[in-house]
Amino acid sequence: MATLIAAATTVLPLTLSIATTATAADQPAFYEPPAALPPHNGDVIRSEQAVFYLDPLKAIKVDASVDRIMYRTTDRLGKPIAVTGTVLTPRNVNLSPRPIVAFAPGTQGLADKCAPSLQIAQGTEYEGLPIKKLLDQGFAVVVTDYQGLGTPGVHTYMNREVQGHAVLDSVRAAQRLQGAHLPADGPVALYGYSQGGGATASAAELAPEYAPELKIKGAVVGAPPADMGQMAAGLDGSAYGVFFNYALSGLGAGYGIDIDAYLNSHGKRVTHDLRDNLCTTQALAKYPFLHSRFLAAGLRPLTELLDRAPWNAIVADQQLGKRRPAVPVLLSHSTLDDVIPQQVGKKLAADWCRLGATVKFSSNHIPGHIAATIATGREGVPWLQDRFADKPAPSTC
Repeated sequence: MATLIAAATTVLPLTLSIATTATAADQPAFYEPPAALPPHNGDVIRSEQAVFYLDPLKAIKVDASVDRIMYRTTDRLGKPIAVTGTVLTPRNVNLSPRPIVAFAPGTQGLADKCAPSLQIAQGTEYEGLPIKKLLDQGFAVVVTDYQGLGTPGVHTYMNREVQGHAVLDSVRAAQRLQGAHLPADGPVALYGYSQGGGATASAAELAPEYAPELKIKGAVVGAPPADMGQMAAGLDGSAYGVFFNYALSGLGAGYGIDIDAYLNSHGKRVTHDLRDNLCTTQALAKYPFLHSRFLAAGLRPLTELLDRAPWNAIVADQQLGKRRPAVPVLLSHSTLDDVIPQQVGKKLAADWCRLGATVKFSSNHIPGHIAATIATGREGVPWLQDRFADKPAPSTC
């Protein structure tokens, strides 16, 4: 793990500085869905060979079989949609049956160029090292792009249900991908941090009804944004203020609301810049401490919308912890998280415990939301190995 952390300190700065070179004009035709979709969720629409680089100079190529995929899933209303992703299978370790880990990515941004399947191939995916760590154990990994990242439309950021669907159907797609040789009925796990933690939590909640055939052994949930109502005011105007703008855009897209109606001319320029041009690291650098009152028509904080219809019902619909995961969960969250307060994660664990789930809540004291991903990976990988070995899952309930 020490080697992994050391590598992160050398790769990440290059990622932040060079990732700005990609443009919307670089978007491949691969990401345009066909007029007709296949009949079943998880069906592969198309695939192509790809590569996985850990750095934007493309000096460090990961030894894995890599396929970019487009597959069918469903939106919030159950309508079939196409999303993209990446299936990675390690070459250096051979497990039988080979487990599949559905890796739900953290906040990438809203622009199409931010799709993880593009960034994995360009060496600019900031979660490349956690993905490689899973591959090093011999696990296959499938990484969804979610709705609207790469594919047409605004990315439905923070939409609980559609994110959970995309994660679960990514596993089905990996199992059905010709040439990947992944077992159709083999062991599966879910893994994600931040936005990915929320998507993983949603997938774990939805799986018993949406994907009951998947043999899910457990879910690693890091710093989940489980209750936006608790988080919005703290995000707005903070160093991570763009995340609130992402959420407003994503929820609006998921529920058919054009948020331009709530914005002044400056707000429209900023919002469209975030949607069309910038990935997360670029957005945080360009718009630090973004406060919604300077973007809003009427100069009132846009967080006030969340207390009024229809937004209050939309926000309530995203809350996690109302459904019991049928699989063991490791929930990791730092006391010093500066984006998602630990109390949000702690409450989710308590809610799941009350519903009868098996949950280990793991607290750490790593300062900062981004750095605390280390703690999730350090504990999460051996925890997954134990689940795949069918060892009894620990619980703090």
